[in-house]
Amino acid sequence: MAADVAFANQTAAARLPIFAFLGGNAISLIGSMLTMVALPWFVLETTGSAGKMGITAFVIALPGFVMGVFGGALVDRIGFRRVSIAADLVSATAIALVPILHHSIGLAFWELLILVFMAELLAIPGLTARRSMIPELAAAGRMRLESANSIFEGTQFAALLVAPPLAGMLIALVGADTVLLFDACTFAISALVVVLAVPARLIPTRPRTSTRYVEDLKAGFRFLRGDDVLLVLAAGLAISNFVSSPIVSVVLPVFVKRTWDDPTRLGLIAAAFGIGALSGAVFYGVAGHRLPRRMIWILGYMLTTVSTWVLLFSTNLAVIMAGVVVGALVVGPLNPLLVTVRHERIPAELRGRVFSTFSAISQVAAPLGMLLAGLSIEHLGLRGTILAIAILSQTLAVGMFFVPAIHRLDESRVVAEGSAA
Repeated sequence: MAADVAFANQTAAARLPIFAFLGGNAISLIGSMLTMVALPWFVLETTGSAGKMGITAFVIALPGFVMGVFGGALVDRIGFRRVSIAADLVSATAIALVPILHHSIGLAFWELLILVFMAELLAIPGLTARRSMIPELAAAGRMRLESANSIFEGTQFAALLVAPPLAGMLIALVGADTVLLFDACTFAISALVVVLAVPARLIPTRPRTSTRYVEDLKAGFRFLRGDDVLLVLAAGLAISNFVSSPIVSVVLPVFVKRTWDDPTRLGLIAAAFGIGALSGAVFYGVAGHRLPRRMIWILGYMLTTVSTWVLLFSTNLAVIMAGVVVGALVVGPLNPLLVTVRHERIPAELRGRVFSTFSAISQVAAPLGMLLAGLSIEHLGLRGTILAIAILSQTLAVGMFFVPAIHRLDESRVVAEGSAA
């Protein structure tokens, strides 16, 4: 009996870091999703301009490419754990300054842009660092890698389920600027959880090296260029993000503002996405490793466009939410699948650089897409912009059928099993 209790205690202790890590990440994501609703609403309320909201979205997305290119080597050099903590603290400070300055000395639009840029500056290195810690934390906690990635990626969808409706209600009660303070607090909590509950000994560190920083950058690009499956996935995501990123950051806030002028409905639509995407991510964690990855990938691209097409044909909230649930259900497995493929194909010593370079390529065109969407709404109209996005997204999905590297997605599993043997 005593032996059983001791074993249970050892098991709980071994699993604490991975569960604490996932919990802290979930808290941070809830705050980020609050901001996803609050920040566009704040910009619309203070400027009344869809164009300026597009500019804000452009500035938010811009660091994703810049730091994706240059931040990966820093992640490997400084260490996954340290970068994760630093990224949360920088974001907390920048986000908190938005409402603080707005209510004290005033906040000009250009000052807002600087703060949102700083808030996102370390977002990609921070995400890269957290994703890079997962294999070792999962192994220490005796958790399957697909399951750990499914939980990690699925928490953002769970946050979408909870946070946006909450954000809509909070905006109506206390204002969008106050909601931003809540986000700052969640970043601080996330950093504290990693400090206290994720032991440094579990996280791999790169041996000290005399190689130059430029050589580190080149190593990440060389590896990615030599793996055509990863390179094609990154390029496909770049096109997809250019086309679809404006939906959440620009199109939906304007659609809701013009149709209902009610932030709670924006929150409900985002929650509908969370319901579908979380269900898809959970499904992948439970059964995804048994299914062909190519089928999951292409099906996700083909059907996720439903959530865009529905905006053209209805202003009924229930119909729009149903369409969003369907589109999100098939996109839910894509992130955990994609991260699992990268974990399988990238060696630990290159993980930060290649993960970050992959993210840089996938995000390179997203800022431009957001900027163009804001301008398109002002000059071509909202419906014309939605139609263009829907057509381009569907065309990209059809094109996935004809990409040879996509046909080889399941090689990742064969390589992993072969190396394990």
